[in-house]
Amino acid sequence: MSVRNSAIVKAPQDLSEPPYNQGILKLKGLSVIESCTHTQSTKGTMFLEDHLLLFVLEGMYTVRFGNQEYTVHKNEMILLQKSIVVEYEKSGDPDSTYLLDYMMFFLKEDVLGEFIKLVEFKSSYPALLVPVCVHSVNDRLVSYLESLKPYFKESDKINDGLVKLKLLELLFDVVDADNRFMFQFLQLKHKTRKGIAEVIEENFMNPVSISDLAFLSGRSLSSFKREFQAMYNTSPLQWLRNRRLDKAEELLTHSNLSVTDICFTIGFENVAHFSKVFKKRFGYPPSALKRG
Repeated sequence: MSVRNSAIVKAPQDLSEPPYNQGILKLKGLSVIESCTHTQSTKGTMFLEDHLLLFVLEGMYTVRFGNQEYTVHKNEMILLQKSIVVEYEKSGDPDSTYLLDYMMFFLKEDVLGEFIKLVEFKSSYPALLVPVCVHSVNDRLVSYLESLKPYFKESDKINDGLVKLKLLELLFDVVDADNRFMFQFLQLKHKTRKGIAEVIEENFMNPVSISDLAFLSGRSLSSFKREFQAMYNTSPLQWLRNRRLDKAEELLTHSNLSVTDICFTIGFENVAHFSKVFKKRFGYPPSALKRG
């Protein structure tokens, strides 16, 4: 059986809420999601609010973003940058009653910065971009992930300091397993400064906040808003809403997608709100163009 969620899930924010209800450990700068279930195939779409380290212990997890596709198999891992939308398909191992077991570590900027300082990495920043790729998980990492599982059963009783120590242990083990991860961590901390126009055109259909767009452009929130206003003579929030609504009208007219599908596709998270602002902009509801 295959399951697909029409809405874009914000990760990790939405993953501990219904209908997902996945195990979660939280600390300032870190969220850890654990999922162990039996499923043949589940599909969906996520917006990554933080950088993601994904480990698969059983089954298979495929992520797609842009023109890239990566499949993470048993005892493999991958690191993905924040503020991207990924389509995913995950499935259990047919030889183990479709068991699917994985962990997701969502890392914020300050956590990575603290780890990089702690390591005292001597090498200079890499001249060439280290590409995203799937890496093997060694026995030490497998043992580490297994040792973390009991924490999810009593997550409300675990001291934040202990969670932080376990996280630092993980990052050291990851770098020891493959030192290319250190360069990837550095790249996440030294993102190339992009033009505002490029950033907003690439991301306006994603469920991004203005803070996310500022991060992607390599600017502070105040600098982003100031430069945006000077370029477009409007606020980022107003521009973003109008750009999404223009795209919605285009899709309603020229695609077979329903009103509900279009709402989520263009970055809105509530159909009623989408219909209200659409009518305010164009003078008629989306259902006037298409029934959804």
